[in-house]
Amino acid sequence: MFTKFTNILQQAVEALAPSLPLQEDFVYHWKAITHYYIETTDDKAPVTDTNIPSHLDQMLDILVQEEHERESGETGPCMEYLLHHKILETLYTLGKADCPPGMKQQVLIFYTKLLGRIKQPLLPHVNVHKPVQKLIRLCGEVLAAPTENEEIQFLCIVCAKLKQDPYLVNFFLENKSQRNAGITNQRQTVVDVSNKAVVNANSSSETEQAESPEDEASTGLCSATCGAATSPLDSSSGSSQQSSDLSSSFNEMVLSPKKIATTDHCQNHDYNLVNSLLNLSKSPDGRIVVKASEGLMLLVSLPEPAAAKCLTENTSLCQLLTERLGTLYKALPQSIDPMDIESLEYVNWGLDSYSHKEDTTAFPGKRALISFLSWLDYCDQLIKEAHKLTAAALARAIREGFFVPVMEPQLLQTSEIGILTSISLLNRIIRQITSNAMLQELVFFLLGEWRQPETPGHNKHQLRYRLIEHCDHLSDEISIMTLRMFEHLLQKPNEHVIYNMVLRNLVERNYVENKPPCQEDKDIVENGQIAGAVDLEEDPLFTDLSPDNRMLGSNWLTASPPPTPDHSKSDGKTEVHKIVNSFLCLVPDEAKSSYYVEGTGYDTYLRDAHRQFRDCCGNCMRWDWPGTPKPLEKCNLESPFFEGHFLKVLFDRMGRILDQPYDVNLQVTSVLSKLSLFPHPHIHEYLLDPYINLAPNCRSLFSVIVRVVGDLMLRIQRIPDFTPKLMLVRKRLLGFEQDGPIIDHMTLLEGVIVLEEFCKELAAIAFVKFHASTAT
Repeated sequence: MFTKFTNILQQAVEALAPSLPLQEDFVYHWKAITHYYIETTDDKAPVTDTNIPSHLDQMLDILVQEEHERESGETGPCMEYLLHHKILETLYTLGKADCPPGMKQQVLIFYTKLLGRIKQPLLPHVNVHKPVQKLIRLCGEVLAAPTENEEIQFLCIVCAKLKQDPYLVNFFLENKSQRNAGITNQRQTVVDVSNKAVVNANSSSETEQAESPEDEASTGLCSATCGAATSPLDSSSGSSQQSSDLSSSFNEMVLSPKKIATTDHCQNHDYNLVNSLLNLSKSPDGRIVVKASEGLMLLVSLPEPAAAKCLTENTSLCQLLTERLGTLYKALPQSIDPMDIESLEYVNWGLDSYSHKEDTTAFPGKRALISFLSWLDYCDQLIKEAHKLTAAALARAIREGFFVPVMEPQLLQTSEIGILTSISLLNRIIRQITSNAMLQELVFFLLGEWRQPETPGHNKHQLRYRLIEHCDHLSDEISIMTLRMFEHLLQKPNEHVIYNMVLRNLVERNYVENKPPCQEDKDIVENGQIAGAVDLEEDPLFTDLSPDNRMLGSNWLTASPPPTPDHSKSDGKTEVHKIVNSFLCLVPDEAKSSYYVEGTGYDTYLRDAHRQFRDCCGNCMRWDWPGTPKPLEKCNLESPFFEGHFLKVLFDRMGRILDQPYDVNLQVTSVLSKLSLFPHPHIHEYLLDPYINLAPNCRSLFSVIVRVVGDLMLRIQRIPDFTPKLMLVRKRLLGFEQDGPIIDHMTLLEGVIVLEEFCKELAAIAFVKFHASTAT
């Protein structure tokens, strides 16, 4: 009670006293703090019962006022006093000793406000960044400490300052060998203060020179914090010489930014700022964790190569990311409804305010799933913002520490429930990832790094082969989910996906039959049609058309070689019209049902095809694909053609479209349409050119559909009232008719509808790709 009364009285006296010059006022407040340690006899009283917080606030206000009264960048006498007398070093010592109790909190607040409110750059000063570095080492030492909030605020303001001036980060890459040498020098120097004071070997404040009464008081209080007598250090010449030597050894502890930036031996450096943030990221307080994560986000984005290398090699950041990913993934239930995983809203990292009681769409495992996806999003954003060296190292660590040891065994298991859950989670992970480095490692993990053409029965990457097998699994749910996963993977901006899965098998164009054209095939009639060719409504697959007679609408739209001078081409639009009609006329009229339903024509697909093709081209823009197909004379046509395991499964599935469930057919055709959108000349030729001359024993998408149509024509004859039943099924699928009695041959009728719509979609894609190429 008496102490509080004294404090109030002291504040009243200060308020009524005449104003002093800023420097005198600043020195007065600092002396008031130092004299407390000399005069006090109760070292257990909390700091809040003293005048120390008030004096520190007054000192800070004076520094801010001084800066406002001076020109920008000019250092005033108060700031000079703070730097010259190493006040920050002394405060660090007091904070480390936490004398009086709560002093560490006050020191952290003072440092934070000083760095935040003073506009002139302070960190380049050796008497600022050295005590800041030491105070950083104190942060995060104890989890759930009472000073956690002040610690994270201090660390974040340091990170913000480094973001403004990235070169300053080199001050915080502490050299281990020089630091250890400095500590050894300290321990060899013992200052005897009347046999009562024991020098703290780890306290740099004891290296101050006793040049003035203020220094004597400051040095004396350092001794007091170590539990020694409160008398000041003797300012004899011997003591001054020892302090000077110690000060020199401390100056050698921290390298200049230039020296650190040029050294290549980052293994000798400590990145204590990162280590402290990593410790605080393990706090049970979610707000502290978010703040620590934000600080790490700032640090990884710094452009300094030395800091990036030190961060990945000398800190546990990679380990923290991968271990937490693995822990959260393993905490997920063994079985989660795939629809729940799919329908979960996009999860962003940050302070999680999810409440299970308030959630009306809660499902078992939602809490754990949100936690996992939130941390995954943080890892993804961290890599996205990071320096390229840091990003590559972090992504590689996640692959080696999470994808391979944790996810791969789940994806390779034989339990159908486990397969379905793991692939659903993989699908969600693919959708969540946006950083190029992490996406690249995920793609290599799933598909391998091989780019040579595939051969039948040969599999170098077990996980890739197993996932492709799941596209044709006995369980329709597994097949649909795996196909959906590949569909999302194909839409990612990564060239290796489409090359590994499809393009590497088409690069030599050995699916084309290279035979000399016959003379009768070169006869061209006036209307541009080929002599002996079938009508558009007939199957162009069985026409004997020469590549020389086909018209080019663009460089990549068709893979036909350039025409000879003797046989010029007709207008390109006529050619694309032929291609479009080839797909539209594939399904015979007696098997079509869209004629009788308004708004289901071919033109309804054009808008979607245009948008999807534009997005696809945006992803492919940097892939440096050729504009024209590889000339046949440069292709290795003698090697046997294999469409690859992925296309083989898709074509096999497409061939069974009349006997598969409706949902499976929708997903198969969706993946094939995504493949058809890619603007590569070989992909376009193989999937969208009906007039291609296939080599023996080869099949294309068009030839597969032709065989399906042939089978359909035979089966239609055995179904009574086929057309009315087909119309009824279409109306039910569109929601125009309510579900009624079960219709015979429902699977076949639904397959016919999907087939008709898929042909219209392919026609729209071909049309859009042609016009997009002619517009460029």
